[in-house]
Amino acid sequence: MANSETSLTIRVEFGGGLELLFSNQRSHKVNIPATISKDSAGKPTDVDYLIHHLRDNLLKEREELFMEKDTVRPGILVLINDTDWELEGEGDYVLQNNDGVVFISTLHGG
Repeated sequence: MANSETSLTIRVEFGGGLELLFSNQRSHKVNIPATISKDSAGKPTDVDYLIHHLRDNLLKEREELFMEKDTVRPGILVLINDTDWELEGEGDYVLQNNDGVVFISTLHGG
């Protein structure tokens, strides 16, 4: 993509079996725009945008195991820079260059 003013590099990791949905690859570096265009004004890119970007560009199968109702499905722990995303504002967290976002499935078959 373009320079760091117009794009962000985000470190994304999957665990607990989620990596199987993403080409069996645990770690990814994702380049995304720093702002989301909404009409003429842009808004800073947030985790909600990242989730949709991952679904549209990296997810290889079974979307329903990753997303439900426009966000990650229940049972997926999301960490932003090693902190539970609930403490960071969940999907509204504004991403910064080189942030790390981890998705871990806590659901196990029985």
